[in-house]
Amino acid sequence: MLFGKKKSVAGLDIGSSSVKMVELDGKVGSLSLVSLGFENLPDNTIIDGQIMELNTVSDVIRNVCTNHNVSADNVVTGVSGHSVIIKNIVLPPMSQEELEESIDWHAEEHIPYDLADVSLDYQITGHTGDSTQVLIAACKRERIDNIKQAVQLAGKQPVVIDVDSFALQNCYEVNYQPDSSQVVTLLNIGASTMNVNIVKGNTSLFSRDITVGGSQFTDVLQRSLGLSYQQAEAVKRGVNTAVEGLEEKSIEPLMNNVTEIVAMEIQKTFDFYRATTEDNQTVVQKILISGGGSKLQGLAQDLSARLELPVEVLDPFRSIKVDTRRFDPDYLSEIMPEMAVAVGLAMRGVN
Repeated sequence: MLFGKKKSVAGLDIGSSSVKMVELDGKVGSLSLVSLGFENLPDNTIIDGQIMELNTVSDVIRNVCTNHNVSADNVVTGVSGHSVIIKNIVLPPMSQEELEESIDWHAEEHIPYDLADVSLDYQITGHTGDSTQVLIAACKRERIDNIKQAVQLAGKQPVVIDVDSFALQNCYEVNYQPDSSQVVTLLNIGASTMNVNIVKGNTSLFSRDITVGGSQFTDVLQRSLGLSYQQAEAVKRGVNTAVEGLEEKSIEPLMNNVTEIVAMEIQKTFDFYRATTEDNQTVVQKILISGGGSKLQGLAQDLSARLELPVEVLDPFRSIKVDTRRFDPDYLSEIMPEMAVAVGLAMRGVN
């Protein structure tokens, strides 16, 4: 859909703390898992979405392919964060040809960057008698060039660069087959960025990337309790035996403070959506969470209580055939929350 043409490829999710890859085969409705891989990145390899160490990232991509038998030469990867602008806009009735001719002019009103500095794509999402609804997406070219360099250094060819929140939506649609009235919020909690996408049926109503993520839980535990990074990561995931003599009552308020920030940002997103739409009937029915940050002990229950909505962990393999003789179910269960965006990206490589 965005920034390229569809080819048969593997999905490559380059996050700020890890690299994930997924290869699928078949067609929608009958997909099977061919390969998947997950490798952590060293600290500060990627900062604010910018790859600081190109060689390190390309080495990790190569390692994922070698260690996990990912053979595809072509990949679809994604972008998110403040370099990406996504807007739903309403224009007068017009044909595809008229929109093609005028899209730059319309986009200039909504994109806060010089159009010469961005890659721009759009999709018509609906028509009424007196309007055309259009989704536009733009990303700074320097960000796209940065990602392409890392992928090409790894010996792979990026054939599409998508948007992470749309990849997450692709993963949700294929696995959950929502009907047109279902309204969910898809929440991907990465290490440094949280992708939020409010979706009705198969239509994205509002999406927003927030610079809050799992690393904030780690940071607060390190700073407040004097823990090492490894200790804080273990404690964050509920392994309290990782630090001798650490009392649970000292951990809980620190974790609650960051959970409160996450919940406030989700609520702000709901408020932003309501402020920018005339649709007063749409109500979010539940939240599906994914990403490494979703593995925090008790997070789903805490968010559910604070936002007064059901919160579930999204299963990216719910409707995908997985051969348990080839893929260890325990390993798959452990990394499942992190793989949602990679699965969505891999969808671009199937029929």
